[in-house]
Amino acid sequence: MGQQVDKDRFSEAEFARFGERLAGQLVTLRELLARPGFGAGPATIGAELELFLITPEGRPLPRNHEVRAAADDDRLVPELGRYNLEINLTPLPLAGRPFTALLRELREAMAMVDAAAATQGGQSVAIGILPSLSEFDFTHEALSDESRYRALSRGMRRLRSEPFRVSIEGVEQLELEVEGVILESANTSWQVHLRTAPATFAGVYNAAQLATGPVLAVSGNSPGFLGRRLWEETRIALFEEAADDRDVERRDRRVRRVAFGSGWVRGAEEMFEACVRDYEPVMPMTSEEDPEAGGAPRLAELRLHQGTVWQWNRPVYDPADGGHLRVEMRSLPAGPTAADMAANSAFLLGLTAALAVEPVEEFPFAAAYRNFYRAAIHGLDAPMAWPGMPEEVPAARLALDLLPVAAAGLERVGVDPGEAAWALDIIRERVRLRRTGAIWQREALGELAGDPAERARMVARYRELALTGDPVHTWPR
Repeated sequence: MGQQVDKDRFSEAEFARFGERLAGQLVTLRELLARPGFGAGPATIGAELELFLITPEGRPLPRNHEVRAAADDDRLVPELGRYNLEINLTPLPLAGRPFTALLRELREAMAMVDAAAATQGGQSVAIGILPSLSEFDFTHEALSDESRYRALSRGMRRLRSEPFRVSIEGVEQLELEVEGVILESANTSWQVHLRTAPATFAGVYNAAQLATGPVLAVSGNSPGFLGRRLWEETRIALFEEAADDRDVERRDRRVRRVAFGSGWVRGAEEMFEACVRDYEPVMPMTSEEDPEAGGAPRLAELRLHQGTVWQWNRPVYDPADGGHLRVEMRSLPAGPTAADMAANSAFLLGLTAALAVEPVEEFPFAAAYRNFYRAAIHGLDAPMAWPGMPEEVPAARLALDLLPVAAAGLERVGVDPGEAAWALDIIRERVRLRRTGAIWQREALGELAGDPAERARMVARYRELALTGDPVHTWPR
């Protein structure tokens, strides 16, 4: 979605031409992936952090273009809502001390955004769903003034003749109906990328699918929306429903545009092919690729289309560095602090590395699927199945049992043992003390979750504690 889109209206002929380009680029990608040595290289990681801009009173601040201009930093990208910004962190080797490096750049970049936001009378905060959002923050005017987001909104409305209906049942129930995709802007995440060779892609991707459940369970930071107490990670339900293009004409397609998946995969190629086969384009922006330019093909149309299908774990093709594949892990929430996000990354990447050498495909995919959604709904209390375990156990117990597995996985890929121990100790203490961001928010609001003023005050207090840099399990009640 970060690719250049310089128009927001397209003809049916342009949609048809875009489809032809996708078919041709699938052939090119297939040939690339079969090329000996393509995408080989040391494992590297990258990350993206989506932030909310807020007023000093804790309300959303719709000034992302102004804040980006004030910061004048190419790592910043406006997101869908005018109150959202994204920070793209610098890729770095997985071996060594990657989480210390992530932590350092995160803190520096977040401070830079804060300083830029101050020029607009605002601040920034990393939180899965901003509790102080109201129904009035999702008007058409809230959409970022960018061609690609106007094109996305129009493209999704072209596919869906009905309004977008959101129905989430948690502690309380939420029913909502909107005309466009602006509700996506209520969700902000911490997305981790792992460079992966084509030959090992399926094993790494399937391992990430299985690892995501227990990691999400200990990382919850979005316990409600619009004053309703819903899931531990309400983002999961909200994003899936806010971007569901299946209207009356598409009910037969089983998988939503935002989804966990429906089975173990056999390779990256089949995932890109399914993306083109199963999902209609929404932004048919075509480019003229110069075959004499050298280097890896850009495959701009395929990458743009893939960016509008939001699997919770998604394959990425990138022409940089001679061309390579990545697994993009998209399910973790933003916040509460840089230390928490670095620790979540360590747990997820370590567990993925350990599971990638195991035959995870022998484990029922349906159980991994249930783990993921139970984690989103119940957090630490989610009942979970796991390979080699005769019965389901609570996610908190499973996570503690899996920390040594994650440590071994990090050691296998060359992470410094002291680095792994520091990061995973944050997870251990968070689970032991039962202090996720979601739990802290819920306790801070108590019975006043429905009071807009109280929610805004809670955001201000959350930000005050986050600025200390101390992980959420150390925050006072």
